[in-house]
Amino acid sequence: MTTAPAPFTADDYKARMERAARSAADAGLAGIVVAPGPDLVWLTGYQPTAVTERLTLLVLAAGQDPVLVVPTLEAPDAERAPGAPALTLRDWTDGKDPYAVTAPLLDVDGRFGISDNAWAMHLLGLQKELPGTSYASLTEALPMLRAVKDVHELERLAAAGAAADATYEEILKVRFSGRRETDVAGDLADLLRQFGHSQVDFTVVGSGPNGANPHHEAGERVIEHGDMVVLDFGGLKHGYGSDTSRTVHVGEPGAEEQKVHELVREAQNAGCAAVQPGIACQEVDRAARAMIDEAGYGEYFIHRTGHGIGVTTHEPPYMIEGEEQLLVPGMCFSVEPGIYLPGRFGVRIEDIVTVTEEGGHRLNNTARELAVVE
Repeated sequence: MTTAPAPFTADDYKARMERAARSAADAGLAGIVVAPGPDLVWLTGYQPTAVTERLTLLVLAAGQDPVLVVPTLEAPDAERAPGAPALTLRDWTDGKDPYAVTAPLLDVDGRFGISDNAWAMHLLGLQKELPGTSYASLTEALPMLRAVKDVHELERLAAAGAAADATYEEILKVRFSGRRETDVAGDLADLLRQFGHSQVDFTVVGSGPNGANPHHEAGERVIEHGDMVVLDFGGLKHGYGSDTSRTVHVGEPGAEEQKVHELVREAQNAGCAAVQPGIACQEVDRAARAMIDEAGYGEYFIHRTGHGIGVTTHEPPYMIEGEEQLLVPGMCFSVEPGIYLPGRFGVRIEDIVTVTEEGGHRLNNTARELAVVE
């Protein structure tokens, strides 16, 4: 049993909030307003027990102390948050106007970044109270806010990746043929929890023609001998994400199945090999996609090559044509090319890769060759 990492400290959260405020100023923003969700957890360690219609909002701006606006009945929980020592709490009671409480914290004519998951009613309430303000989503305004991980975050991501690898090694030992996709998906979820995941976000099991749908949800289809099966699974361990894909075959594969799988494996290797600090995200996509295009399967690679990962399993940066954000050491993202032949089968291979000073380092290390299962 591995030892759990030490919790993040109040100083860690204070440093994150200060960095976020500086980044906002550098981007020409008056500040950022953060609703409950992954950004709030990352910045403060606070996650309300229930996200309701009552306004909870963190306000960060350069030169201004961080302020967390919370409902009075939730203030005791907020006071116990790991990042609370660096925060000023401003509470409001039912029957009062939370937007009037929040308004003095905001520049009346400022442009602010706001959490992507903020409720529309709260954004509209702020705009009504302060009609001179304007807002941009944090993904648009500060896409790299959480993208570069520190050493403690990388340790958590590595542990999550290792747990996903252990899950894959164990799932190869179970029987596939004659069982439903949901049965295998349940096995994957159980194994992820067995290896330390506190949250399972997805367990894709796409057998036969279902594998041609990249986000197929495990269903009642009975897996048959001769099926190609796409496995894509992940969740959170120690608060950080895992996400890996491997494709297996029930019984010995045919020539075309082997050919397509080997092509995806080579494309995935090319994408991983392309990772270098200072190159644009789109170059990772180009490297993987070029191999599939040249082999004549380009029209069957129907999604981006990768997405960032951290306190959520999908976040910036994205490995896709047109994304010119430069790779920086500490970024973590998936490299997951695939080929999807409608009505027949699909193949996807995915690893999480972190950018280092020397290139890219994979956080998933299970075999990428086509595994044969029973």
